[in-house]
Amino acid sequence: MTELHLWLRHEDRGTERRTPIVPADARRLLDAGATLTVEESPQRIFPIEEYEAAGCRIAPTGSWVTAPEDAVVTGLKELPDEPAELRHRHIFFGHAYKRQPGAEALLRRFAAGGGSLFDLEYLVDEDGRRLAAFGFWAGYLGAALATLQHRGRLKAPLTPTSKAELDETLRPATGDAEFTALVVGALGRSGRGARVAFSTAGVEPTCWDLAETRDLDRSALLAHDVMVNAVLATTPVPPFLRESDLDNPGRRLRTLCDVTVDVGSSLNVLPVYDRTTEWTDPVRRLREEPPLDLIAIDNLPSLLPLESSTDFSASLLPQLLEFGADGPWGRALDRFHQAGRELGIEEGEFRHV
Repeated sequence: MTELHLWLRHEDRGTERRTPIVPADARRLLDAGATLTVEESPQRIFPIEEYEAAGCRIAPTGSWVTAPEDAVVTGLKELPDEPAELRHRHIFFGHAYKRQPGAEALLRRFAAGGGSLFDLEYLVDEDGRRLAAFGFWAGYLGAALATLQHRGRLKAPLTPTSKAELDETLRPATGDAEFTALVVGALGRSGRGARVAFSTAGVEPTCWDLAETRDLDRSALLAHDVMVNAVLATTPVPPFLRESDLDNPGRRLRTLCDVTVDVGSSLNVLPVYDRTTEWTDPVRRLREEPPLDLIAIDNLPSLLPLESSTDFSASLLPQLLEFGADGPWGRALDRFHQAGRELGIEEGEFRHV
């Protein structure tokens, strides 16, 4: 591998306990010749001592802003608002290519500093398939929370847990009423996770994918008690739910979980809400009569931080070992420059690998 200095940053979001690189994989990167600096983080699921034992350099929280110019700053979720100029190469989920709120401001910060973004959502193979994703665990938790809410057992605020503990709460109990569930996007990673969670809960969901959404039967959709949306649209499609559907007097749908959470994007297939829900208040009532509850949390896998981090890191490791200007990283960089051009930012304002 080419000389690589990764700088694993602390996550600014208080509810984010995941990491893209677990200590065992940090050791593999070091053995392959990479340098890995890890910031201290009181909330990361793995304690800093495990990274230190693996041989990583340790740095203070937030020190990435003064990291060496050649460091590749690596994280998962959004950056803090400062600095205004981003001069490093960054790896994280930027959510900046579908004109989401704050997207233009983020891209202009990169242009101002000469940095660049390798968005993990666009780290894909030649066929456009994502190479590292949290999708399974997002779907799993989406279906799990929807089930618990529908059964009246979802407790707020949400707190991180383990899969074993979560599964114990999911299993059907005496007195639980049967309900029907629908997974849209059932053949993808998130859809597969949702199906497994429903199975643990004793529910056999209806499964829809491209064939069923191409000519959507909204009456059939509204006839389910619980729906989990696991579709990540890449081109505009007719919405799966509209405001008028929520007011349909024949609607059976009572609990809706949007795993994709494309709120604010023109690609949002569920344009019936305008803001996410949070760990402190995970459910929003969209309609009172008949009731309809929404769960739309944009970092669901952080509720199972150990399992989701371990899986994600295992997928990301082989890509990091091949970090460079070609292949998946080159495609991710090309998508970054394309997003800049769409905003009128000249490619020369960004730095290349």
